[in-house]
Amino acid sequence: MILAGDVGGTKVHLALYDFTDGRLHPIRDQKFPAHEFASLDDVVNKFLAGDGSDEAKGGDILAACFGCPGPVRDGRMKLTNLPWTLDTRDLVKSLSIPHISLINDLEANGYGIPELAPESIFTLHEGDPEASGHAGLMAAGTGLGEALLIWDGKKHRPIPSEGGHCDFAARTDREIALLQYLRGTLKGRVSWERVVSGLGIKNIYAFLRDVEKIDEPTWLRDRMTEEDPNAVIGECAEDGSSSLCFETMNLFAAAYGAEAGNVVLKVLANGGMYLGGGIAPKMLKTLKNGNFMQAFIDKGRLSLVLESVPVRVILDDTCALLGAAAYAEARASEYSGYSERAASLQSS
Repeated sequence: MILAGDVGGTKVHLALYDFTDGRLHPIRDQKFPAHEFASLDDVVNKFLAGDGSDEAKGGDILAACFGCPGPVRDGRMKLTNLPWTLDTRDLVKSLSIPHISLINDLEANGYGIPELAPESIFTLHEGDPEASGHAGLMAAGTGLGEALLIWDGKKHRPIPSEGGHCDFAARTDREIALLQYLRGTLKGRVSWERVVSGLGIKNIYAFLRDVEKIDEPTWLRDRMTEEDPNAVIGECAEDGSSSLCFETMNLFAAAYGAEAGNVVLKVLANGGMYLGGGIAPKMLKTLKNGNFMQAFIDKGRLSLVLESVPVRVILDDTCALLGAAAYAEARASEYSGYSERAASLQSS
């Protein structure tokens, strides 16, 4: 069995996999609120305790991989949005799993894309469907993750990036006003993550409410207090019940599209642009209304390049888990000489 983890700023998603006919087969998965645990070890041990069934025992796990926000150096990392420091050597000892890897969360998503079923990907912009080459990946969720998918002639090799922490580049008068507002509230520098993320949605909402004075009705204010603000904003934008929410998500989508186009230019991603994370699948109506693609393509003399690039939304929230599992199995087979994936093909 393979243990995979998708470690985010708000939740930790863990899953056990085996293989059937060379494809990953999920056995069990569970989500945990990250802030309730002192360490990743605690989360994993709770998951493996499960319901007491044999399938949950750690001793049968060949390898594990955890996709985490932040850069990994020599098997060690300090998480971006959690007060945890992880080290593969410590995890191997505490969890008694022989092969454990830590990779960037967007790197995990990149490895997961080839594992997805066709229906798990929504095509937002067809572009040139025959195009091949490098690709880009962005995932807006609690934070903003970015990765480059480098084409080696046979497959894409994910290269992690911290591009979400680059400086936010305002393009319009409205975005310039947003930048000035955020420079004041944040006391200085503004990154893309402060605009294109869950936190960014709330920042844009506050800007439109407090600076542009778009009306926030009482019923909306009450819902924002009692429920998850981002969920409320997204829902009310999609159903058109609030102009404030609608304008928030339109401004968000335009910024998302602009930075996605930037990623394409930086790696010349003729092979496509993928949108992952938890936000994009929930705002498909907004993404389809044109603001995202207009900003994505609006690159002056290179706009024709952007028009040819396919844009695809990842609908499966287990993409990072699938990628972490695929990575764990591949690395373990390199060290041990035994491949669970290959063995499943031979036994079928």
